Amino acid sequence: MVTVTGPALSPGDLTDRDLADDGRPGEECGVFGVYAPGKSVGHLCYLGIFALQHRGQESAGIATSDGKHLTVVKDMGLVSSVFDDRTLAALDGQMGIGHTRYSTTGSSAWQNSQPVYRDVSHTQFALAHNGNLTNTAALAEEAGMLPGMANSDTEVMAELLSQHLHSNPQCVGHELEGALMGVLPSMQGAFSLVITDAHHIIGVRDPNGFRPLCLGRLDGGWVLASESPALDVVGAHFVRELDPGEMVIIDQDGVRSVRPFPEERVDPKLCLFEFVYFARPDSTLYGRNVHLARVRMGEQLAEQAPVDADLVMGVPESGLPAAEGYARHSGIPYGHGLVKNRYIGRTFIAPDAGHAGDGGPHEAQPAAGEHRRQAADRRRRLDRARHDHPGDGADAAGGRRRRGPHAGVVTAVPLALLLRHGHGDPWGVAGRQYGGSRDPRLPRRRHVVLPRPRPSHRRDRRADIGLLHRLPDR
Repeated sequence: MVTVTGPALSPGDLTDRDLADDGRPGEECGVFGVYAPGKSVGHLCYLGIFALQHRGQESAGIATSDGKHLTVVKDMGLVSSVFDDRTLAALDGQMGIGHTRYSTTGSSAWQNSQPVYRDVSHTQFALAHNGNLTNTAALAEEAGMLPGMANSDTEVMAELLSQHLHSNPQCVGHELEGALMGVLPSMQGAFSLVITDAHHIIGVRDPNGFRPLCLGRLDGGWVLASESPALDVVGAHFVRELDPGEMVIIDQDGVRSVRPFPEERVDPKLCLFEFVYFARPDSTLYGRNVHLARVRMGEQLAEQAPVDADLVMGVPESGLPAAEGYARHSGIPYGHGLVKNRYIGRTFIAPDAGHAGDGGPHEAQPAAGEHRRQAADRRRRLDRARHDHPGDGADAAGGRRRRGPHAGVVTAVPLALLLRHGHGDPWGVAGRQYGGSRDPRLPRRRHVVLPRPRPSHRRDRRADIGLLHRLPDR
């Protein structure tokens, strides 16, 4: 028996779309799984995916098993809007998985929400996926799926597992494990999976380890999660991260580890964007605390790309630790230049680029008065130092030598520290340093840089730099 809740769909709702454009489930989703007999598994899954909400804000779902049947509840929206006491009351059982979704362009629709459910050969399973397969079209052709039959690569995974279960029913009691051992080696790309049937919770990490997945110990049970804060919120303690290419099976006998991928395919690779932007700062990834790693990135950038400025500021929230590290290493004062709207989500993971760009001005606004106050305070200290020590080229206030006639602001953003100095190209220093041009996902108007004004050129310099908000005349 299975219960799946969500809006009714007619055959006309499923459009014939190209998998390459619309078949990606979301490369940074959050997945969660828990085995906890005697506990309220539905509420534990709710807490787990709520802690992972930052990884996806389009849809949320939970599937639980009581040993006889699966119950699946999923819908579009945030975790708190999809689930309430009534829906969670139906999610009983001894194990469950959860998913919160970030999709790529054009694929934000209910039929793509997860977990995905299948019932074949007396075996029911639900699958939640974080990542992107690179051979989805080839796998769909291998499975005999016509164009339009699959809306995502997660659907293709589920179909391959279903076909394997149907053609290999002999693995009694371990049907799903056997199907995974047969299907996983054919998958290429980045994927972390949590899967449940009537008796097991299974976690899988791709042989490169692109996407995170960790294991936690709960009193009387076990937990799988994309990030370690989801373990903390349910009262579990961190045990370890799954190795690249590892599959763990959790049941009443404990935890078993198997290696479904050939050894030559296991090649650990770090997804740097987890550290730069997606992960929570209190997460532990690859054995490193994310916040401390971001601070260290800022310190290293201060060594590689020094700049003369009055203030270092971070773009909330992921850029704040990097700005802190840059300021600490460079000796430039650190300050808050942008105020984040606490009631808006992460605009980078909006369903399409248009929504992501539109959210920029609403997500953070400049605090120009604070810029001017801190820059003016520092200039007064510099002027006093020059007056007390004429002819000394050193910056007495910061211990640095000034390298230009105009001071500016160092702005730390999630992807890099973007440096702007005087009249220069606002992306020139960072672009030359890292070999890239301005990222269209990071609109220029979000990076407000206040130059050190000179009275005789104040109005012209403002026009040249083009601030988002014109500064009032003093």
